[in-house]
Amino acid sequence: MDKVKVIEIKRSVYESNDREADKLRSELKEKGIFLLNLMSSPGSGKTTTLKQTINKMKDEFTIGVMEADIDSDVDAITIAKETGVKSIQLHTGGMCHLDAGMTRQGLDELIDSKIDFAILENVGNLVCPAEFDTGATKNAMILSVPEGHDKPLKYPLMFSICDVVLINKIDVMPYFDFDMDECIKNIKYRNPKAEVIPICAKTGEGIDKFAAWLKEQIKANI
Repeated sequence: MDKVKVIEIKRSVYESNDREADKLRSELKEKGIFLLNLMSSPGSGKTTTLKQTINKMKDEFTIGVMEADIDSDVDAITIAKETGVKSIQLHTGGMCHLDAGMTRQGLDELIDSKIDFAILENVGNLVCPAEFDTGATKNAMILSVPEGHDKPLKYPLMFSICDVVLINKIDVMPYFDFDMDECIKNIKYRNPKAEVIPICAKTGEGIDKFAAWLKEQIKANI
């Protein structure tokens, strides 16, 4: 049987996106803009965490938010209404992630507002968003207590690429079989360098520590 040429399309797509992401990251650095890519599964508390964090930081930084979703503009409206910062909605057309090109389109709308801190709330998913470099300065993720302390073992890539992991909904720990020490051990197993911050987005517990971490990263990027 004759051999045929096999084209590894997936690899090609990743390589092309990685080049675009590196280019975007370099451009943002030159402009003094810090981009945070925030990821998690649906319902983990991304938007509530963002509201709390933005309200802690908006007096010191000019913030813009990109809300990515398959459909709807609920999150963008919520952020704009409850924080007062510029917020735009990105529809992915059914795709479960954002790549560098999509991120650039959103940033083009925000940069006119002279922002120095941009936040991308990625599509709710623990798999696809981790596979595509968005060009972000730093990657963050939220793991909520109800999801379980074993998630770092089940979704290794997501935890391995994140600079900071927020463990949210610590107020409900007494009602779930969740082991904080085991969770942190599992995170460190996947990513020894990851900063781990337990928070409760509902009450604001731990948000000051996360905001302080962000401020250090932003200032280091200038």
